[in-house]
Amino acid sequence: MEQKNKKVTKKVSSSSQKKKIIIYLTLIAILFYVAYAIYLLVKQPTNIFTIEEGKLYQEETVIGYVIRDEKVVRGENYKNGMMQIKSEGERAAKEENIFRYYSSNEENLKKKIEELDNKIQEVMLNDTSLFNSDMKLLENQIDEKVADINQIQDSTKLTEYKKTINDLVTKKAQIAGDLSPKGSYLNQLIEERRGYESQLNSGAEYVTAPMSGIVSYKVDGLEETLTPENFSSLSKEYLESLNLKTGKLVATSEESGKVIDNFSCYIVTVSSSEETKNAEVGKTIKVRLSNNTEIPAEITNIFKENEEEVVLILKIEKQIEELINYRKITFDLIWWDDSGLKVPNQAIVTMDDLHYVVRNRAGYLSKMLVKIKKQGEKYSIVETYSTEELKQLGFSNEEIAKYKKVSIYDEILLNPNLEDVQ
Repeated sequence: MEQKNKKVTKKVSSSSQKKKIIIYLTLIAILFYVAYAIYLLVKQPTNIFTIEEGKLYQEETVIGYVIRDEKVVRGENYKNGMMQIKSEGERAAKEENIFRYYSSNEENLKKKIEELDNKIQEVMLNDTSLFNSDMKLLENQIDEKVADINQIQDSTKLTEYKKTINDLVTKKAQIAGDLSPKGSYLNQLIEERRGYESQLNSGAEYVTAPMSGIVSYKVDGLEETLTPENFSSLSKEYLESLNLKTGKLVATSEESGKVIDNFSCYIVTVSSSEETKNAEVGKTIKVRLSNNTEIPAEITNIFKENEEEVVLILKIEKQIEELINYRKITFDLIWWDDSGLKVPNQAIVTMDDLHYVVRNRAGYLSKMLVKIKKQGEKYSIVETYSTEELKQLGFSNEEIAKYKKVSIYDEILLNPNLEDVQ
């Protein structure tokens, strides 16, 4: 009996070992299969591509120098410091005041005027006989402006509001002076104030706009050098000799300002691309600025720098304000762009001057004739032929009736072999 139990135990142990071996072998086979599948995926990626709508660009990134029609203005009292009347980027009409220089004794005069305003205000508050409908209206306007001024954060608007309040107070004082008897204390205060105000105005130097355009205080000293009048003298050597830093903001001047033509400006660049070499004056392309805005640009001038490089001058009429801050920039030259069905070039096969892709639908392969609209280095934008176009290519009515049109979400083969397709 004991011997029989040993035999049973031995059989059970042997069976258990066999199961373990089978499990181990199965795991090894699974691991081998997974490793092989990963190897194939890495070594030979999937040969199926799903067609989607896309956009294709022929572009290059270049360095450009911004050239503007701009006039710098500076008065005689520039050492006194300046106060902006027109803020940065604001438009001004010709001969309109854009900024002014402080008078030499301005702070002292302002302090005296402020002291007189307080005295005048105190006298008027204590003499109710001076108030009439005009005075009441001015008082309401002053109260409204004072209430609004607490909500203003822009420094230029704050200055404007303070000036408006000051003008209203002055007007109110003038009316009070007219109502008050001659020789009165109030009239004396008002006359004294007028004297200080006259000194303040006569000592201040106002600077006007020499032309209409955008006001800017970003002056770099190149306004008289980089102008639309001297395009022919621009060269790669000269531009590089300026030693400008790409993307650096032009510093704000505390002594002068300028007015810029707000309708157009220019970008000059140097390139050795085939597109630049084949460029034509008058052609419109696109440029993409650092803010990712794409705008049209007209090629106005082309100069041959050497055997390989070309100087290109582009005229743009949008985003002028964006470029005020810079003199040297990085931007993209977009020679052409197109959108539609986007497919890899390696999915396109050319035969007898016609282009085909191979569609895979549930394992059934079909040869599809396509027309290439635009072709880049890696991708193409394709579309289907019209009936008229197929007739011009020599296709019969029967062949046209069987013509299969490629469409979005079709799955096509990469590197197809047309001989394997019916």
